[in-house]
Amino acid sequence: MTVAFFGRAGVAWREARRESRTLCRWRRLIALCWVLPICGASHAAADSLTEAAERYRPLIIEEIGLALSGARDLHESISRNDLRRAREAWISARAGWERSEVLTAGFVPELDRQIDAWPDAAAGFHAIEAKLFGANRTDVAAETDELVSHLADLHASLRDMPLTPQGLLDGTVRLAYEVGESKSDGGESRISGTSLNDMRNNVEGIDVAYRTIFAQVLEAADRKLAETIAANIDRLRKLVAPHELKQVNVPDLRRASEELAVALQNAGPRIGLVRPALEASP
Repeated sequence: MTVAFFGRAGVAWREARRESRTLCRWRRLIALCWVLPICGASHAAADSLTEAAERYRPLIIEEIGLALSGARDLHESISRNDLRRAREAWISARAGWERSEVLTAGFVPELDRQIDAWPDAAAGFHAIEAKLFGANRTDVAAETDELVSHLADLHASLRDMPLTPQGLLDGTVRLAYEVGESKSDGGESRISGTSLNDMRNNVEGIDVAYRTIFAQVLEAADRKLAETIAANIDRLRKLVAPHELKQVNVPDLRRASEELAVALQNAGPRIGLVRPALEASP
């Protein structure tokens, strides 16, 4: 529509040069009447998304705070050689982290690798998981100290970190795709048996990010697409609801994950953002 408008405007301008100066002024005013609402709507959407990203900030701070609290409980449990409580603390820390993955891979990639590297996990959650759940060992003090330190650094940095709507949409799309692509077959938390928990927490993180940041602006721009995304999130939540991973319909989960990711991609241009890629650039 914009290209067509400026094509007409160019023709109108050439015609106006041959007409009276008064008529030319009126045509310019008419053109401005057309353009300003479009620009105003674009700026309003950008402002709304920026404000919404700030509303998301305390939510993500809370989730990383929960992950940090769980990691500190883990540290205390292993100091008492309490394997059961250490495992519970690991699972608790993991939940806060998984609900935060909309942000972590895109905004803090180095910390993300230190905290949640997989499958080649020399440190972080999965190095600890291998010992706690795979070998029934609690000699993870060094790894847990590092995990606590990295989570504390992230928690502190979130208060001032620029949270761009584009970066948050990119992260939401990629996490939606990842749920079905790499986690549905047992995923990265296979040793602890908590991959289903990971997926549930991922879906909750996606839902909170979408509703807090993007839903209102998208509903104003494209109500049908907004309804499609909401329905896709609800469908994905139901698919990860079973008590055991073996009860999950994996083909349906993969299909729903991909459809949600594509719908979120399509939302980008509708709300004034770039269409996200499914994978981050190397």
